[in-house]
Formats: sequence, structure tokens, C-alpha cells
Amino acid sequence: MSNCFTHACAAALLAFSLMAGSAQMAQAEGVKPAASPSGVIAARSAYGMEETVARLKRDVAAKGITFFQEIDQAALAARAGIALKPSMLLIFGNPPLGTQFITANPQAGLDWPVRMLVYRDDAGAVWVAYTDFDWIAKRHGVTARDAQFHMASEVAASIASSVASH
Repeated sequence: MSNCFTHACAAALLAFSLMAGSAQMAQAEGVKPAASPSGVIAARSAYGMEETVARLKRDVAAKGITFFQEIDQAALAARAGIALKPSMLLIFGNPPLGTQFITANPQAGLDWPVRMLVYRDDAGAVWVAYTDFDWIAKRHGVTARDAQFHMASEVAASIASSVASH
């Protein structure tokens, strides 16, 4: 393993370890609900669509995580002549950490970078949903990266908690 890669991994783990403290506080407040059988964790937002998306993006940036893309799924549906309630997919991640999942199993690339969905339900409530990394590890049979998967789960929970209604 190259020295540069080792240092990058160590830096990523340190950064995520520091962020895990805020995630643990959020969990102590009961913000992270249990994952569904499909591995999806969803939390109701205390804000509307635009504010939820803006706050999530700010939290991602504040944590030093790379923001890759925002996909307006409702706009894509409208261009196809399909009505869809507001639905925004946010894609972000930390390459030194996330690519470790892919080195353990290339198919883990299906679930990385992180995808966080912000959507409005039939009742008008706004939700944030993402796939639990512990579930992703099981899905891809990755057992050699437990600490990294756990850390990624904690950080995703922390980001979602930045908008969750308490």
C-alpha cells in the first residue's frame, strides 16, 4: 500500500472519527431510526423541500465531504411527461473512505458514493432517506471494513439529523 494512500486513509478516518461524536449525540437524542428490511433509513424533515436540501448540502460541506451532484427527479419526470411529487437525490462522499468499500468488493460501487433522497410524501411531509451502511456491508458480503462502514453510517445519520424533526 502506498504511503500517500495510507496517509489519505488515516486522515479520512480521523476526520470521520471527529464527526462521529456529533453523530453519537444525534443518536442519543433518538434521531437515527432503525433501518427497514431493505436497508433504508428515513427521517421526517422539520423543513420544506428547498430548506431541507440546502441544510443537507451545508452540513455535507461543513463536514468537509465532497458534494458530487444534485438530481431533481421531479424535473426529470416532468420532461418525460410524468407527474412526480418533489424528489431530489443528493450524491456525496469521501473518496479516501468510500473507495475502500469498493476495494473490498467492486460491486459495492453500486452503493457508493452516498445517495441521500429528499422527497415529499402524499401528506405533504418532507423526508430524508438513505441506505444504511451496515446493510450495504451485508449486501456485498464485506466483513473486512467494519470500522469504515460503521463510521459511514454514523456520518450519514449525523447529516440526516441536521434536518430531522425531533
